[in-house]
Amino acid sequence: MDYRTSEGIAGPRSEDTLPASAAAAVKVVIVGGFGVGKTTMVGAVSEIRPLTTEETMTQAGVGVDDIAGIERKTETTVAMDFGRISLNEQLVLYLFGTPGQERFWFLWNGLFEGALGAVVLIDTRRLEVSFDAVGRLEERGVPFVVAVNAFPEAPVHPMAELRAAMDLPDSVPMIDCDARDRASSRDTLLALVRHLQSLHTVTPETP
Repeated sequence: MDYRTSEGIAGPRSEDTLPASAAAAVKVVIVGGFGVGKTTMVGAVSEIRPLTTEETMTQAGVGVDDIAGIERKTETTVAMDFGRISLNEQLVLYLFGTPGQERFWFLWNGLFEGALGAVVLIDTRRLEVSFDAVGRLEERGVPFVVAVNAFPEAPVHPMAELRAAMDLPDSVPMIDCDARDRASSRDTLLALVRHLQSLHTVTPETP
């Protein structure tokens, strides 16, 4: 990522350069329905300044985007979010957050290309908005974990009930998380990496 100054291209910021010790870079996607916390998670956990494509919600989305339960939301991702986190000295994850609204789903195929795994964020107030994300991952054979994002005043259900409601097999890990919290988001990504390792699918790759 280049940054321009009045004297021309200054090059990437020192804090954005890949650690010299990095031996493997893996692409993962953060998916889920509209307003479940994807942009929040990428921003909370990224060690570089995240790239976001949030735009102010306008009248164009009225009657198209389902904002039931998130009426106070004023911005929405229209392309993707991007961030990066080093899980240890050798392993780096490139994070791509997908847009949640159905009218932007045509972008998902490109974001899924080269992804070794995914985190599906869910909101217990609106489980149904993430069903399509799970379906698309299953269709493409992308391994994933499901993270139950902690929202204030959201109903709390036993994991077994949530798993049954989403028709998830026991082989898919389901965990609690708080997308606002860096440590919690990092633990979620670690859970995904452990799941990928258990499936013997982790192959070093730079997206």
